[in-house]
Amino acid sequence: MTPTAQTYPTKSKVLIVDDDPQNIHILLEILKNDYAIVAAKNGTKALELAGKIPQPDLIVLDVMMPDMDGYAVCQAIKSQSETRDIPIIFISALDAALDKVKAFDVGGVDYITKPFQREEVLVRIATHIEIYHLRQQLYQQTAQVTEKNKKLIQINEDLQTQYRQMKATQLQLIQAEKMASLGELMAGVAHEINNPTGFIKANIEPAMTYVQELFDLIDFLLQECPSNATHIQDELEAADLEFIREDLPKILSSMNLGVARIGDVSDSLRIFARRDQDNKVAFKLEDGLNSTLLILKHRTKANADRPAIEIVKYYDNIPEVYCFPGQINQVFMNILANAIDAIEEANQGKTFAEIKAAPNQIVIETKMLGNDRVQVRIQDNGCGMKPETQARIFEDGFTTKEVSKGTGLGMAIARQIIEEKHGGMITCNSTVGEGTIFTIIIPKSN
Repeated sequence: MTPTAQTYPTKSKVLIVDDDPQNIHILLEILKNDYAIVAAKNGTKALELAGKIPQPDLIVLDVMMPDMDGYAVCQAIKSQSETRDIPIIFISALDAALDKVKAFDVGGVDYITKPFQREEVLVRIATHIEIYHLRQQLYQQTAQVTEKNKKLIQINEDLQTQYRQMKATQLQLIQAEKMASLGELMAGVAHEINNPTGFIKANIEPAMTYVQELFDLIDFLLQECPSNATHIQDELEAADLEFIREDLPKILSSMNLGVARIGDVSDSLRIFARRDQDNKVAFKLEDGLNSTLLILKHRTKANADRPAIEIVKYYDNIPEVYCFPGQINQVFMNILANAIDAIEEANQGKTFAEIKAAPNQIVIETKMLGNDRVQVRIQDNGCGMKPETQARIFEDGFTTKEVSKGTGLGMAIARQIIEEKHGGMITCNSTVGEGTIFTIIIPKSN
């Protein structure tokens, strides 16, 4: 199908550039019924009309002109971003191949030699205007698609942001529910412990006084008894009074120590499960570490498979920091529990004697960094982690443990607590077969 100018409802605009009025007249007669025509007799006027709105849809350009030849005019038009896309058809009596090649080199889309045929001119002009319009449509559609892609990219980024916010909120809810449940449980346990231990502690001292009074009374009665009362002497020897006199105070003292120990455990539960307020409060991180270690003591003490895990403390007696104590204690619990897990995994396949020769160890160090930051460093000599595991250790839902033994939220929550809640930093450095170091840095002030 031959393209025609009637493809579009309004007439396309054609600029004729020729220094010969007769040639302009001939082309005008050929094109006037199908196109809106403007004409220029020199290159300067052509450049002016090419940039005038509405711009021409096509330019018919003579090669041989006095002030500026067609090649120079074409180069000037193509050098401007506003006009470079307008198709240019050269029309000339020059018929040499080099002339035609040069026309295409400077940006022409076609070349018509004089004398030209009416039908040839109409077909070529209609074809290139059609191509030009299709190209313009393509540009517009491409721009629309690009704009839509930008919007889709923005929507995708917004969705990703919302997803991250949702995950952060989910972690916060899990953390809040976990700490609330843990706090209630430990507060209840501490309360149940404190009542009977308080009763026992209050009665040990009077009991010791009463025991001493009973011993004094026995001594008095023995002095008043006849020396020949052999049956009394027999009963005293059978009861081993001297042993009772020596051992009973020791028993009461041991009970007192036991009650004090229970009190320490109760205090540790209270410190660990401390309910956070809306604002940060002053807290000694070393107290949090000690309470967490005491709660985990059942896992670090010796058992049938291994000696006790050595806990080495290098405390620098750092000052109180402003923080959320309950959340900080949860971070300590996650790291220390994971350290014990790593040590247990490293112990697999080893004998008691082998483990004793190279003891399991957790080293905890606290120190000041300058005047405004504190550092807590927790190191274990467990199994360590591969680089790919270490790279994902703080990801939500990532875990190397069995389904029933881990949720993959512990270290993600720890990162959120340290970095987002406290403006600090938590890092992990691990080597397979050597162990893992977690370093926590948080500001000292609120």
